[in-house]
Amino acid sequence: MAFTKAPWPRRLRSQEWYGGTSRDNIYHRGWMRNQGLPYDLFDGRPVIGICNTWSELTPCNAHLRDLAERVKRGVYEAGGLPVEFPVFSAAESSLRPTAMLYRNLAAMDVEEALRAQPVDGVVLMAGCDKTTPALVMGACSVDLPAIVVSGGPMLNGWFRGERVGSGTALWQMSEDIKAGKLTREDFLEAEQAMSRSAGSCNTMGTASSMASMVEALGMALSGNAAIPAVDARRRVMAHLTGRRIVEMVKDDLKPSDILTRPAFENAIRVNGAIGGSTNAVVHLLAIAGRVGVDLTLDDWDRLGRDVPTIVNLMPSGKYLMEEFFYAGGLPVVIKRLCEDGLLQGDVLTVSGETLWDEVKDARNWNEDVIRPVDKALTPHGGIAVLRGNLAPSGAVIKPSAASPHLMKHRGRAVVFETIEHYKARISDESLDIDESCVMVLKNCGPRGYPGMAEVGNMGLPPKVLRKGITDMVRISDARMSGTAYGTVVLHTSPEAAVGGPLAIVRDGDMIELDVAARTLHLDVPEAEIARRLAAWTSPVSPPEGGYVRLFHDHVMGADTGVDFDFLRGCRGKEVPRDSH
Repeated sequence: MAFTKAPWPRRLRSQEWYGGTSRDNIYHRGWMRNQGLPYDLFDGRPVIGICNTWSELTPCNAHLRDLAERVKRGVYEAGGLPVEFPVFSAAESSLRPTAMLYRNLAAMDVEEALRAQPVDGVVLMAGCDKTTPALVMGACSVDLPAIVVSGGPMLNGWFRGERVGSGTALWQMSEDIKAGKLTREDFLEAEQAMSRSAGSCNTMGTASSMASMVEALGMALSGNAAIPAVDARRRVMAHLTGRRIVEMVKDDLKPSDILTRPAFENAIRVNGAIGGSTNAVVHLLAIAGRVGVDLTLDDWDRLGRDVPTIVNLMPSGKYLMEEFFYAGGLPVVIKRLCEDGLLQGDVLTVSGETLWDEVKDARNWNEDVIRPVDKALTPHGGIAVLRGNLAPSGAVIKPSAASPHLMKHRGRAVVFETIEHYKARISDESLDIDESCVMVLKNCGPRGYPGMAEVGNMGLPPKVLRKGITDMVRISDARMSGTAYGTVVLHTSPEAAVGGPLAIVRDGDMIELDVAARTLHLDVPEAEIARRLAAWTSPVSPPEGGYVRLFHDHVMGADTGVDFDFLRGCRGKEVPRDSH
């Protein structure tokens, strides 16, 4: 850990707006005072932005207004001036065609709001899947002191005496209906049980995975990831974060000081240990691109390959985030990995302390929830990165959520050109498909959908489900919900819509998957592949205009994080030119 605190007191950037007696100073300061703010709040103390993704259309984040008030208390106590502002809220549960289409828009909103306004540091209020990476990406491109407060997971779901994981139960019950195991009335009765309190998914889905990632990266206070949304300790976390950001501004402790390559390496290993979402791959690659860290898919495979999955949570395991918190939460996982030599404990965190200092006293209160290494869910967790002639730039699979007997498989391709094509064919009893086949879905990547929707975990054909089969190999250029499960190969790059080899797979082609060997192979002669590619034309037309056209023209591939080519890197926090 090498960090030197800045001298204090010193003149902060907010004083370019508020500090002085010029016409423009009075203009900026005077309008703020119409909110009833005393004059001395503009005396040079840190102005702290509270960047809030609260929205009633984002159910995971609908309680963040209350948490923001707790942050304000902490900021005032530490001698700062809190100012709350809204940014675009990318809601996983309501945005179509996919929230991923709007992650970069939200990141742009955050970046420009921070740079253009008189703030010296920022508390990032996030929860729903895309809100966490979007806020961190935007903050990194400005590089003001920043810290994350997650909204926290909802309470456990319970239905007829059994745990119901938000998202995971949805996929399970939907398949059970097609298999004739569950009635539609049962499904409707279970609906309220899936989401019974404020907060994000209570499984180790993308929201909880990304909350864990920011804690592992050092961008949130220790313990932030797992506290339930409605637990009083979540409010305490927000309050303490408000205090801490003021000190971070005084010290000038910035994302670039924290988000080093060792920090990203730690996060990748933590993701393996918790059985984290495959979505964390694209988000961490994008965040790394904003701070100039050369993180690649190969790093994900190399660093995560030998990490055991020790957190027994759905969709990989049995429990939910509430039990994870009661067991000790992420600090216990980080401590165990540090003790096993898998993490670099000397990295800096937003607390000003090292990662190890933050977790060294953590205790495990339930070893069935956070397991010993010799009782891991899988000895080789992490994210497996596959390559081969079907995925020259890589594809990913989550071994902890896959079926062991399918990790090496050869099967006949059954191809769906689009998600609409899949929906039209999958329930057709005449469809030539059985459990030995490989389901292939095309044109669902960043440009193809557009936005790379979570449609990769295609439901199985009803006639296969009725045989008691619950998993098949599925391959696509799409993503998969972090709450989902199965032997699902995702993020196949280059995507079909730009002419990747996935585009030319046909019904009947043989495909070979070997996760241990990290290969994904289309068993078609290379000359035939070349002939098909030469004859291929994209079925995806550029959008006519608007943000979706901007996305189509500038989005990068899944293998580099799906960011825009013009957003990578840090553009800094220089005070913009005068407005009058």
